[in-house]
Amino acid sequence: MDIPDVFIGSTDDGHTFVIINRRIRDADRLLTEAGFLAREHLGRTLYLLPPGTAQDAHERAGIAMYRLLAHTHDLIDLCWTTRWSPGSPVADPEIRFHFCDGTVAVTARTAAARALLERHGFTPNGSSYRPPDGLDERRLLGAVTAAETHAYTHGLSVRVDLGIPTPSDIPPAPRRPSAAAPGSPTMPAARRRTR
Repeated sequence: MDIPDVFIGSTDDGHTFVIINRRIRDADRLLTEAGFLAREHLGRTLYLLPPGTAQDAHERAGIAMYRLLAHTHDLIDLCWTTRWSPGSPVADPEIRFHFCDGTVAVTARTAAARALLERHGFTPNGSSYRPPDGLDERRLLGAVTAAETHAYTHGLSVRVDLGIPTPSDIPPAPRRPSAAAPGSPTMPAARRRTR
């Protein structure tokens, strides 16, 4: 959640949330005008939409993300609550990504879903799939995003479980290194002789 400039996700209980990881001009106004409520939580500002209809969340998040794209293209959307398509509510998605302990497990219900995952480098692991080996956090996030987006464009239903039961379980903001590193007192610079 801390890698892209903007991260949008869902909690298990159906809240839609947005985290802004770098200062973006007017982000607060853009999100609150779209109906998100700002809330301070463990050193970061969360923007929340309470559980509601997928259509409403889809429209509100779409408005906010469209406006934020004017300021950054570093935006990751792994939100299941905003996946709405007229006439096709899905209780049991064809692909399910589940984040846990720094990695992701993936299950696929259909042959089309399995083929798509394998095309993106996911390998069978018993009854589930695992991501390609050797991915750092950014590349793992990219692999999931690419597969999820590809599945969505092919009409496959997808759910991304981030392993966050409620908004209060969203992890704290990471500690940022301070600008001044502690160390020993510095010696005055020696004067340079000129000729």
